[in-house]
Amino acid sequence: MSVSTFEERAAEDAVNTGAPRLSHLQLLEAESIQIFREVAAEFQKPVMLYSIGKDSSVMLRLAQKAFFPGPIPFPLLHVDTGYKFHEMIEFRDNLTRELGLDLKVWRNEQAILDGANPVALGTQRCCGLLKTTALLDGLRNYGYDAAFGGARRDEEKSRAKERIFSFRDKVGQWDPKNQRPEVWNLYNARISPGESIRVFPLSNWTELDIWHYILLENIPIVPLYFAKEREMIVRGDSLIPVEQSFVKALPGEVQWVKSRLRSLGCSPCTGAIRSDADTIPKIIAELVGFRSSERANRVIDHDTDGSMEIKKREGYF
Repeated sequence: MSVSTFEERAAEDAVNTGAPRLSHLQLLEAESIQIFREVAAEFQKPVMLYSIGKDSSVMLRLAQKAFFPGPIPFPLLHVDTGYKFHEMIEFRDNLTRELGLDLKVWRNEQAILDGANPVALGTQRCCGLLKTTALLDGLRNYGYDAAFGGARRDEEKSRAKERIFSFRDKVGQWDPKNQRPEVWNLYNARISPGESIRVFPLSNWTELDIWHYILLENIPIVPLYFAKEREMIVRGDSLIPVEQSFVKALPGEVQWVKSRLRSLGCSPCTGAIRSDADTIPKIIAELVGFRSSERANRVIDHDTDGSMEIKKREGYF
């Protein structure tokens, strides 16, 4: 018996039943909505991890559709390192206020007070304190047993190993060799007290799928994704946004460059790309010619071999 894809099976069903065939995006949307509803039904206290980026924006729209006309039945949790772009925080606050969402913000205040930053500590130590520890403490503090994340399998190789329902042990750690089989769209939500599940409704989406859906649904996104003249530290091929005072530029390195952010993270660790794409159709056209990952300009993914997988095993999203 041959193994068909979700889309092939849906097309076959459409032929057999005479129903109209769904588009690629409609199939992805339907799968994600089913995952949201499954989690809301199976878990006692789910939460959506909200990173403010484009994937979070799509997740938010999907969650709205999943529970329409009712409200989203779980809060949003933003792990704030204190180094997110100012435009991201402004966008987060405006959007959640306009939509009336229940936003929780969690920070590792002690590490921030102690001056943790990637220049002083290195990116691994800084991420460990401001992201991983903060995330695990936040989830533990509120008692969440399932956390939605916007990771996609096409982003990065360790994310490609994740199940849609990804099991975490009692200390929040991930073992990629100790995960539950997922047959078609059947998920195992059974956990013991203290254990939790990370859930990835966008696992099967690609970067281009995300942008096509944002265009189709007219989803608001952070303006940093659009190209304009920005002040950058130009160091080799890297464009480092001028935002944090502890990132020192050498003479002649600060320049105005027409650029945009392809992926959003902490401002000292997220490089920009040179671009003229100032609209969503232009971004889509630009991406068609790219062969590198959208996270290629994220320092934290490349500080050591397999650095993202190491962080994820420790509890990082």
